[in-house]
Amino acid sequence: MAIPISIETLLNENVVELARIEFKENWNPETTLKTISAFANDIDNWGGGYIVLGANEKDGKVVRPVKGIERGSIDKIQKELLRYCKFLKPVYIPQTEPVNFDGKMLLLIWCPGGYERPYACPKYPSTKNSEKNYYIRKLSSTIEATDLDVKELLSLSHNIPFDYRINPKAEMNDLKRSRIYDYLQNINSSLLINVDDLSLNQLARNLRIADGPTEYYKPLNVGLLFFNDQPHMFFPYSQIEVVNISDPTGYGMVERVFQSPIDVQLRNALDYIRSNVIAEKVFKVSGQAEAIRIKNYSYEAIEEFLSNAIYHKSYQIHEPITVRIESDKIEITSAPGPDRSITDEDIKNFQMRTRRYRNRRIGDFLKELHLVEGRNTGIPTAIRETKKNGSPLPIFLTDEDRTFFSVIIPIHEAFINNDYLNSKLENIKKKRRSKDEIKELILETLDKESYSANELYRSLGYSGNASKTFREIIEELIDENIIYNSSTCARDSNNVLKMYDDGLKKYEKK
Repeated sequence: MAIPISIETLLNENVVELARIEFKENWNPETTLKTISAFANDIDNWGGGYIVLGANEKDGKVVRPVKGIERGSIDKIQKELLRYCKFLKPVYIPQTEPVNFDGKMLLLIWCPGGYERPYACPKYPSTKNSEKNYYIRKLSSTIEATDLDVKELLSLSHNIPFDYRINPKAEMNDLKRSRIYDYLQNINSSLLINVDDLSLNQLARNLRIADGPTEYYKPLNVGLLFFNDQPHMFFPYSQIEVVNISDPTGYGMVERVFQSPIDVQLRNALDYIRSNVIAEKVFKVSGQAEAIRIKNYSYEAIEEFLSNAIYHKSYQIHEPITVRIESDKIEITSAPGPDRSITDEDIKNFQMRTRRYRNRRIGDFLKELHLVEGRNTGIPTAIRETKKNGSPLPIFLTDEDRTFFSVIIPIHEAFINNDYLNSKLENIKKKRRSKDEIKELILETLDKESYSANELYRSLGYSGNASKTFREIIEELIDENIIYNSSTCARDSNNVLKMYDDGLKKYEKK
């Protein structure tokens, strides 16, 4: 990673604030290491700073001519600097560059704000097992952090998520203005009013898709994932791969790779599934105006599961999201698996409510585009839609090390069981029996054999516990002295029901 500014620009053009530059006439490991840790801690979010070895300043300007550093000592200084920087906790290594200025050699040290702050520095780096303190920049000085400063640093202690980091390989023109415009239209943003008057940098700043100091203003990873035409060039395998093996023999297998901004590839993959995979069976029920419709898969559930994969995938891992479509199931896999805040029991019970978000900004954009619901609601929505379709519940898989996460979505039984529709129709007929029809069936059955209420209910072809209507009919027949409980007067569903000798005759006379 190259230093983003030349020594001439840094020292002569006032591009970088003086507070972000430290001049050191001579190499002093202890003071230099403290300044490096202070810039890395970046408590004011300046973007870090620069150390110039071999020069001094007066009244905010470099003293000319510069003293410089012996050319032969530069390599030794860099090696010592590397050794000392390993004493920082966590380890932090700045960028260095020997430069020629005023005919003298200087060593330029660039210290961007660290992603793993706060950084602790030994108070006396040359002393073994020295206590460690936190250092920060105040104006143009490096000072030891106060208790209040430490609290503020610790509030920044969570690593900056990958999607919110600057991408050093990208330039601002990698963000496509047309993509940004389409996004603003989709969300009906107020920025549309004066979008033509804003520069790309201004748009990016408003959308928080770029960051950094003036001399190193760069796209964030989230900006490249949404607003670059080919994000896979920056993040290899940031794509969705669909393999359709609907024939178990593999005949006619179709493979599709969806690349492009992640919201576009998500929509395109879902369009393919909706057009080529989702199927519906419709059948009429005699005496019923409305037909029964059953889908092989709940499209809404697939939408939630695939959106969830886009949201929670690590774009640092060079693995695609895969969708494998087989004759009896769909399997969606992404890497890595759920974080450790989600237990195995949570996964088993579909209660995957994470407390650590891998890609907060990706989630924000997907939510604004209505591609995901609010945090922690995607899985419950998918389960609800699965049940609504009458489909089997999904199966979640991961390994002990949480290296992957798969959701297996079984096909609806109606598409693999030829008897399903017949049994469905039979159940519908059972549910449509009138009260008088049920009463006749009860009496015809009890006339042949005695049953408990629950046994009698199941003998009529019903499942589960006795319905309210069924219980009411039993109550009426008991009150009319047509049937009775053989054990007690208590109308317990476990007591055996019997007919009076003239019970059926009494009913028929009525």
